[in-house]
Amino acid sequence: MIQKINIFLRRTAEWMESFAQTKYSLWALFGFAFAEASFFPIPPDVLLIAMALSFPKRSYVSALWCTIGSALGGVLGYFIGYSLMEVVGVKIIDFYNFHEAWAKVVATFNSDVGYWFLAGAAFTPIPYKVATIAAGATQQSFVPFLIISFFGRGLRFFLVATLFYFFGPPVKSFIDKYFEKLTLAFLLLLVGGFVVIKYII
Repeated sequence: MIQKINIFLRRTAEWMESFAQTKYSLWALFGFAFAEASFFPIPPDVLLIAMALSFPKRSYVSALWCTIGSALGGVLGYFIGYSLMEVVGVKIIDFYNFHEAWAKVVATFNSDVGYWFLAGAAFTPIPYKVATIAAGATQQSFVPFLIISFFGRGLRFFLVATLFYFFGPPVKSFIDKYFEKLTLAFLLLLVGGFVVIKYII
């Protein structure tokens, strides 16, 4: 099973890397980042890394587009939670089977550490979409939400950009050499974000 996932991820990465060299790459990155912040399951880091690998010197431009797309997507997530929870938000929670975890996230946002959780979700593998929808559903103040989202996502994506800007070719060689182990680690991080929400928070 893991082998099949690795093959799929390698093919997807190769497709992303070739797409990263087209004139539509920034718009695609923007779209992935926007969608992931509210409903899409795949984090935009996948395409961001592919683009940074192809053109390390453009890493910061890519990170900026990714940040803006993700922050605006977070606004959509906030709006879903604030105004469309019963119509759209519930279906997203159902899709990810987040019923038990959702109650914990809502309780976290209603506590004194709500914005800290948002910052953590913006920067770490914790699913950001859950935090954006929950922030709207609990009617958190919008301006602090937007500021934390923008800087949290920006810090994450610009760290990736910095890595490839200064160490692009060696990082590419390292990724090519240890691709299967790195994809497995990426999967574990992604799954780990969902586990944190479900069992720890």
